[in-house]
Amino acid sequence: MDFVKSMIDLFLHLDEYLARIISDYGTWTYGILFTVIFVETGLVIMPILPGDSLLFAAGTFAALGSLNIGFLLLLLIAAAFLGDTVNYSIGHYLGERAYNIKWIKKEYLDKTHAFFEKHGGKAIFLARFVPIVRTFAPFVAGIGKMSYSYFITYNLVGGVTWVLLFTLAGFFFGNIPFVRANFEYVIIVIIFISVLPMVYEWLKARKEARQ
Repeated sequence: MDFVKSMIDLFLHLDEYLARIISDYGTWTYGILFTVIFVETGLVIMPILPGDSLLFAAGTFAALGSLNIGFLLLLLIAAAFLGDTVNYSIGHYLGERAYNIKWIKKEYLDKTHAFFEKHGGKAIFLARFVPIVRTFAPFVAGIGKMSYSYFITYNLVGGVTWVLLFTLAGFFFGNIPFVRANFEYVIIVIIFISVLPMVYEWLKARKEARQ
């Protein structure tokens, strides 16, 4: 329960935590941001890190001059691309054995597989904008032996679009007085919009199951 409360506090007050990190660690902040984005997209055991909201928050601090926006974008795009590549490679190596690993939720794998069935290769791109699915999509692509030459295109385009969209949104809109004064509510809206596709698919699956 304490862990859940800590995660909620982290998500809602991400601007305060990031400000503290920048103050305490200076340029090492870039390495911390790279690590968080890489881990969220690259390690299937860490699907609940604040990806979307972190990009937005980083953009707001870049607008203040605390971070260099050009270097930040390149770094985060690299983290997103490499994370998905590592995740795909792990899934490709494990293959069907991944379903027998206890600490990997089969429910998440099945949902991501269904996402692939519906959207095909473009699921790699679309998954970038859906929490949890974002972490499992490249892993499932690897399990399914999707060719890397096919995967890498969607991986790159998806990573670039995801990072640019959320980081630049923070850069251009994050420091508007109303947004700054209500940052936690903005984060809630970002999270809400991010999970809408999952809620839609869940409701649709329930309806189809009843029918």
